[in-house]
Amino acid sequence: MASIPVIIKHQGKKYDVELDPSATGETLKYQLYSLTGVEPDRQKILIKGGQLKDDTDLSTVKAKPGQTFMMMGTPSSGGSADFLSAPKEQPKFMEDMTEAEAARQEGATPAGLQNLGNTCYLNSTLQVLRSVPEMQDELKRYTPAPASGSNVANLSQLGLSGLGSSTDLTASLRDLYKQMSETQDGIPPLMFLSALRSLFPQFAQRAKTGHGYAQQDAEEAWSQIVSQLRQKLKIQDKPSPDAMTDSGTQDTSFIDRFLAGTFVSSLTSDEAPHSETPQTSTDSFVKLDCHIGKDTNHLRDGILEGLSEKIEKNSENLGRNAMYTKTSRIDRLPKYLTVHFVRFFWKREAQKKAKIMRKVTFPAELDIVEFCTDDLKKRLIPVRDKVREIRKDEQDVERARKRQKLRHKQEEDRKHDEAQRGQEAAPLKKKKEAEERKEAEAAATTTGSKSSSKPTNNTPENNDLDVYKTDAEYEAERAASLKKAKKELFKLIDHTVSSDEGANKSGLYELRGVITHQGASADSGHYTSYVKKTGKLVDDATVPGGKRREEDGKWWWFNDDKVSEVEPEKVETLAGGGESHSALILLYRAIDLPTKDEVEG
Repeated sequence: MASIPVIIKHQGKKYDVELDPSATGETLKYQLYSLTGVEPDRQKILIKGGQLKDDTDLSTVKAKPGQTFMMMGTPSSGGSADFLSAPKEQPKFMEDMTEAEAARQEGATPAGLQNLGNTCYLNSTLQVLRSVPEMQDELKRYTPAPASGSNVANLSQLGLSGLGSSTDLTASLRDLYKQMSETQDGIPPLMFLSALRSLFPQFAQRAKTGHGYAQQDAEEAWSQIVSQLRQKLKIQDKPSPDAMTDSGTQDTSFIDRFLAGTFVSSLTSDEAPHSETPQTSTDSFVKLDCHIGKDTNHLRDGILEGLSEKIEKNSENLGRNAMYTKTSRIDRLPKYLTVHFVRFFWKREAQKKAKIMRKVTFPAELDIVEFCTDDLKKRLIPVRDKVREIRKDEQDVERARKRQKLRHKQEEDRKHDEAQRGQEAAPLKKKKEAEERKEAEAAATTTGSKSSSKPTNNTPENNDLDVYKTDAEYEAERAASLKKAKKELFKLIDHTVSSDEGANKSGLYELRGVITHQGASADSGHYTSYVKKTGKLVDDATVPGGKRREEDGKWWWFNDDKVSEVEPEKVETLAGGGESHSALILLYRAIDLPTKDEVEG
């Protein structure tokens, strides 16, 4: 079948293309890729009845010689100059990779952890902690303090997971995470479990049946591991006049910087509020407790209840014990915020930790501002409100863009149909063709055809079409507008907060990890965990380095050594309400804000 010469119009340019009726839409797209640099999956070719699909038989398009088709789309790299350049790295196929190389590939399924006998509580905890990238980086640099008269520490420094790390929980964690980064299989956390039981004998408790070890509480494991990391895992900062060590460097606890916040608390007498001056204190915390009562329905309710408690202590003014109310507010928010659902309580008659089954919902994005001190609120609220304003503006622009593209497509389809009818009705001679076109136009005018007269009206819809922008123009304007908004947002960040690397600067958090429990008590049932997938790197010329992470919203579900991908709707079902899987620990991360490099680049 002979090819048909057609014209493809793209971003104001016209391309002469030989259309092969025996080919498919995909073939034509690859032809246009060689001419425009726009990848086939980013092309939109408008034909009669809609867009050209990859599997469309081009013979069904019934193209005429010289017919013009419109194509929309932009190259993913932001231009066509480098679309034919050779790859910077030679491609490597999965079958040629080592196990470690395959595990490090973007999007690879992460390693699971084998259950060594009621150790699901530990496996779930380790998987969520592993989702903190800053912790991973700091653990790689960790070397234990050398033990006097022994070369044991040297073995751990070599990453041998041997004697050197058998009693150092932090070194064991470092070695375990290194192993997990080099495989996609489930591995047994033997050395780490041994170190944990050596330091904290309660995790070596035997089962009441006499066979194996007893089930434990994941929250207790989380707290003990974080406590050890707080003591051992230090960040060496640049020297400063304050708080210097003997070696001339300032050591800061990793946990204190990234996972610990600060409370300002006020203790007020319930019985003599006017005669006793309220006592103010400052305390650090590594998790917020969500207390669950009969009226608790949402995470906010439980956190609010946990920030106020009754205390009985001696009153010097009254000369006896009296009741006091301790009210706490947050004065520093960490980058990573841990929230603990207080679901377990000691049931004396049953001699076990019973579980509160009540359903308590939690958000994917947590606004924590209302629980902060007035001083911190003043610093956070302008940033938080600006973030929400930018998001709303982006959504409004995107909706308007979709409406405009739809109207533009309808207009192009109308023009295409009119041109098609004109070509089919025209005779071969140019003179006759011109005469018949005039007659058709005259007939359309006399009959008052609404379809042909409506587009010439000065309606709002047609005004939008007059200023229709290509995808490239739209993306350029959007990038410029977004950069301007980010500069405005960056200026709103309080300088005292911005200098704190490990602090939340907006009061907004996104959910990144969940530890769940299934069953009726802490000492039985089963623990699993969910970790939100890290987004894949995509090209974006508007950000520093030309790359950004694009998330699909999906999660990894870690069920011991079984790891599977789940939709975000699955996480929404973990609010509780029975013995099914319910959230026990939530890990939130501060939302990303523009950096200095981003706004100045």
